[in-house]
Amino acid sequence: MIEFLSLCVIILGAFIILFYILRISIKSVKYSNSQVRFEGKLGTFIGKMLLGFFLSMITLSIYVAWFIKDVTKFVVNSSSINDSNFEFQGKGSKLFLILLLSVYLPFPIILLATFMLEYIITINQTYSFIYSLIYQGVELIILIPYTYLAYKWMINIKFKDYQIKWQTEFGASCVKILVEMLLIMVTFGIYMPLGYLKLYKYFADKTEAESSDKTLRFGYELDKKSDFLFIWGQMLLTIITAGIYFPWAYSKIGKRILEKTYIENNAA
Repeated sequence: MIEFLSLCVIILGAFIILFYILRISIKSVKYSNSQVRFEGKLGTFIGKMLLGFFLSMITLSIYVAWFIKDVTKFVVNSSSINDSNFEFQGKGSKLFLILLLSVYLPFPIILLATFMLEYIITINQTYSFIYSLIYQGVELIILIPYTYLAYKWMINIKFKDYQIKWQTEFGASCVKILVEMLLIMVTFGIYMPLGYLKLYKYFADKTEAESSDKTLRFGYELDKKSDFLFIWGQMLLTIITAGIYFPWAYSKIGKRILEKTYIENNAA
């Protein structure tokens, strides 16, 4: 009983922390000197999280797509600029199809690979490291399409007369993600900050807000050396302070990335 209550407290605490991280992140965004406002209520957020968590469990994860949709819609629709709200337009049924094709159906392959890996390692310990790398590579290749499709699904937002979407291609985007993830793996994580920044720039450059007479194009000014060293500096400070510095690191990294993200006006 005590363990169950402790778990509930931990989950509730995680939801509260997540809410305030989202709130701080959204309120730090500006466009044309106008601050983005976030009017979502903590009670409503926790209610959606608890309900979605419960329904996902009793439906054996089938409800996860609608759970993600509800939370994303709450966050986006609670955000506004100059009293004009954003409107999330993603559908739970579409995300479920993405999950079905890129996660649920490939899951037996991952499960089979796991059993085979454990069996091989018990027989031959010599090549266990190589087998583990192969397994991680297979898992990475399977999950990359989901990562791309899920984020593309999420970037489907309406603001006034503008429709905000990614203008990307599936094949090229998956290859880009794969290359950066492999570089992170072969460098044992050292390349991670630059890898994620390159992916952020790649997709930011392909994000557009389009109306009937105008197209706004997003972008990110990447300074590879400076950005890489800055983020690693913040990560190291977080590590040596046993996580105490994390809120400041998160704030500084987020502020730097948002300040270097820009929007260009173009005629449609």
